[in-house]
Amino acid sequence: MVKIISIFGTRPEAIKMAPVVKMLADCQHIDSKLCVTAQHREMLDQVLDLFQIEPDYDLDIMKSGQTLSDITCRVVKGIEQMLSEEKPDMILVHGDTTTTFSASLAAFYSGVAIGHVEAGLRSGNKFSPYPEEINRSLTGRLADLHFSPTDGNRKNLLKEGIDEKIITITGNTVIDALLSVVDDAYEFEQEILNSIGRDKKLVLLTSHRRENLGEPMENIFRAVRRIADGDQSVEVVFPLHLNPRVRDIAIPILGGHDRIHLIEPLDYQPFANLINRAHLVLTDSGGIQEEAPALGKPVLVLRTETERPEAVAAGTVKMAGVEEDAIYKMAMELLKDQKAYKKMSRAVNPYGDGKASERIIDAILAHFKN
Repeated sequence: MVKIISIFGTRPEAIKMAPVVKMLADCQHIDSKLCVTAQHREMLDQVLDLFQIEPDYDLDIMKSGQTLSDITCRVVKGIEQMLSEEKPDMILVHGDTTTTFSASLAAFYSGVAIGHVEAGLRSGNKFSPYPEEINRSLTGRLADLHFSPTDGNRKNLLKEGIDEKIITITGNTVIDALLSVVDDAYEFEQEILNSIGRDKKLVLLTSHRRENLGEPMENIFRAVRRIADGDQSVEVVFPLHLNPRVRDIAIPILGGHDRIHLIEPLDYQPFANLINRAHLVLTDSGGIQEEAPALGKPVLVLRTETERPEAVAAGTVKMAGVEEDAIYKMAMELLKDQKAYKKMSRAVNPYGDGKASERIIDAILAHFKN
């Protein structure tokens, strides 16, 4: 039996790791355990409930006003203690969060092997996304197995001197998760969401990135307001991030408009089905750049760099930046030009077929068999 401990702490990690954790639990050759740090408490718990996953360890580190160094210190100490008790053969971490890097550092200190799911993404700018670009890069230096969603991610790792023998191209596990929860007949608990997008074009907005706080985010929200003002066929839905700094910028600019709906954050299942209902997605998120293309939804990325260039190359994602006029013009083109819209919506999704979890487990078993 190979003993594997999966570790994550945020909602995006939980979504992307849920299919892996469930498949690990069903594998007769693996003793699987789960440790959550609860870097994000409430949003993490929503996903655990949805996928019916029960952690074996819950570090419960989240504190009001926590800093990145607070998270790092608490995760390193908590994971160190857990590893001394469990003595696993390998930990599995995901992506680019502070939990991911800190858990990997603790495993390295403890002499435990590290498997990195969603390995090899790079924007090339250590401050964008911040701190995620450095988290994932440093985790890549520590990892013993790299599970890369795409060949482009594999090439990034090869450029950094990673041995190709420890890299496996898997596709992205978010597609595994997404396909398990999306239903064309889905009914939302909030009745307003059932009616939005039926006779108008639904534009889904998400924005929360640290590097966009301030003027960039103001530009984004002013552009969205102009889009709603300039096209009567549009309704905008914006699930507001819990960060009060985001809300303080959003509400004065986007509030009070009859076709802009500022709602509370959604659990993953309704959010995934809202993407499915959308006509167009505007986002500075990472994961939605993978999820929306799988559902045939064009995406405008509200950032100046992306660590997911495959979707841009495929044509299903475009970089809109953070300038008001550029965002407005690109969005209006997709809303008005049916040919341009169809070109993006029919582009091939580069992130896989929903079997990434299976490939990850096969690679782990092959590694330990050797």
